[in-house]
Amino acid sequence: MGALRAESCLCQARRRPEPRFCRLRATYRVIMLIFTTKARLEANMPWLFTLFLGVHVGCGTVALLAFWGAVLTRKGGPDHLYWGRVFTWAIYGAAAMALGMGALSVRWPLAMHPGLTDAALYRGLLGWMMLYLGVLVFGMTRYGRQMVANRRDHAKNRRWPMIALQLLVLALGANCLALGLWLRQPLMILVSVIGFGTTLTYLWYLFRPTPPSPRAYVAEHLKAMVATGIAAYTAFLSVGLIRLFPAHAFNPVIWAVPTVVGVALIGYFLRREDRGHARVTTPATIPAE
Repeated sequence: MGALRAESCLCQARRRPEPRFCRLRATYRVIMLIFTTKARLEANMPWLFTLFLGVHVGCGTVALLAFWGAVLTRKGGPDHLYWGRVFTWAIYGAAAMALGMGALSVRWPLAMHPGLTDAALYRGLLGWMMLYLGVLVFGMTRYGRQMVANRRDHAKNRRWPMIALQLLVLALGANCLALGLWLRQPLMILVSVIGFGTTLTYLWYLFRPTPPSPRAYVAEHLKAMVATGIAAYTAFLSVGLIRLFPAHAFNPVIWAVPTVVGVALIGYFLRREDRGHARVTTPATIPAE
């Protein structure tokens, strides 16, 4: 009996795999699990993209309507404040969804957009540019709100979250510009240059020791919020064009229409603000007897 047991144990020891073989098999299983999970993610992520897109369109629609509510009501009045809050939170929601869609398009550009064939091109246009625009819009909205919130204490505008946000916009803008040059996409170059212009003017104002006038915050608030409205309408046009006229979806001329209208609005309200401020500060003349 003892000899039989010894022989059985010896056979089991011979059939037991070597530690090196066990490690190789475990590594193979991990690699296969990674690739299987990657394939499953790629197959299942389009539904998440569709969810992000639906929420993005819903928030964007609210923002488009609330924008005109804030524009057409008396500045500083209760209606203006109400529509401004609705516009702000709708923009925040749309920007968050844009970040989600952009991240998915960077990782899986062709899976998120069936029918497209150039992964590098649409990773840039629908991925990295979407990420950049989401952060840019969030940064503009946040800047515009902070101008009013900190109107009595300009130093609070220079707190690190605001500065870090604007620097992140510049970094993503530089990435968008580089990709636009590499892919030869004028739209990516255009939006990055516009973002540089707005963000650098924001930083210039933030780091001023004191504002140029007690009501300078009004102009900064106005420019930032109207610029956010321009971005909202630009995104609305782009989505509609992709669905209706795919060949013209990335035409810079069409994308420039909201910018032209927005700049005209900014100029109009700034002139009105200047005239109103001049009437307040100019002393009344005493008629001659």
